[in-house]
Amino acid sequence: MSAPPLIEVADLWHTYMAGTPFEHTALRGVSLEVRSGEVVGILGRTGSGKSTLIQYLNGLLRPARGRVVVDGHDLASPRTDLRAVRQRVGLVFQDPETQMFEPLVGDDVAYGPRQLRLPADEIRARVRWAMDTVGLPFERFKDRYTFSLSGGEMRKAALAGVLAIRPRVLVLDEPTSGLDPGARAELRRRIQDLRDREGLTLVLVSHDMEEVARLSDRLYVLQDGIVAAEGSTREVFADAARLAALGLAPPEPVQVVQRLRALGMAVPGDALTVEEAGDAVAALLGARV
Repeated sequence: MSAPPLIEVADLWHTYMAGTPFEHTALRGVSLEVRSGEVVGILGRTGSGKSTLIQYLNGLLRPARGRVVVDGHDLASPRTDLRAVRQRVGLVFQDPETQMFEPLVGDDVAYGPRQLRLPADEIRARVRWAMDTVGLPFERFKDRYTFSLSGGEMRKAALAGVLAIRPRVLVLDEPTSGLDPGARAELRRRIQDLRDREGLTLVLVSHDMEEVARLSDRLYVLQDGIVAAEGSTREVFADAARLAALGLAPPEPVQVVQRLRALGMAVPGDALTVEEAGDAVAALLGARV
């Protein structure tokens, strides 16, 4: 018998400003699961309900209609310890400056562990590990002012602050948005290492289709507050017509392979990344020699 999911959302509804002329229903019966060790991508156009949904995953919002269970904790129950939930699920927002509380980087990363009242040596060890893990060497950055950091460094510092709590699940909202290509590629590698080396379960919200393709095992696509498509990453991105109807497009490598097939070329495989598309085209050319 398989283990229960780490996060289970069932028939979740959310209405903003209910009972007023400005009432807006952002979630309409959303259901999803996140299992240990996987990377789940959440896609959708602006206004589809993604940001509202992820606020339920660590208890920032609590369900009035529907069910959210996080590692056995039912968020609808008034007896649920939200502090315990937030130790298990860390959320990194799109704008990292909203998560900065202290003037110095080392103190900011230590903020979460200090709230847990851990011993000083344990806090220091966690801060060092978290900063080194995200690519902010502890000795070089611990005494830097947080708002002197570049955009990429600030994003890493916010990530380190959440990692220092040692969550089981990490929720990332547009983690590479606004970064230059080099910083974006580096942060992607760091995120992948968190799953591969640290065993973290990840939930990724992103408009970057290549990022989602490289990192995610399964996808949920939201439209107008409902789950409009779900499945493995390859399955969802292979259905170009369905994605187009949802206002989305698969990553460029997928589009290239699909265009070649539309021209009658028997491109093998179901490439998601540039490397996979290159291998598929090379295989096609090799077969024609």
